[in-house]
Amino acid sequence: MAAREMLAGMPWWVKWVAIPALALLVFGGLITSVLTFVIGLLFKVLLFVALVAGLIYVVRKFSSSGRSREDW
Repeated sequence: MAAREMLAGMPWWVKWVAIPALALLVFGGLITSVLTFVIGLLFKVLLFVALVAGLIYVVRKFSSSGRSREDW
């Protein structure tokens, strides 16, 4: 018996309210952990990209100002 056949006779609120609520109750901690990990990883990646971009900017700024001093 397929899940679709089992749910066919159930009221709408069982399919759209009770089952998702049970899933959140059972897997809520796992879902929260995964979301926390993904958001934390995304933040760290963005922070890394910003720091590398800042480092490249500073190095280019000082190296180009050093060249202009040598041109004098």
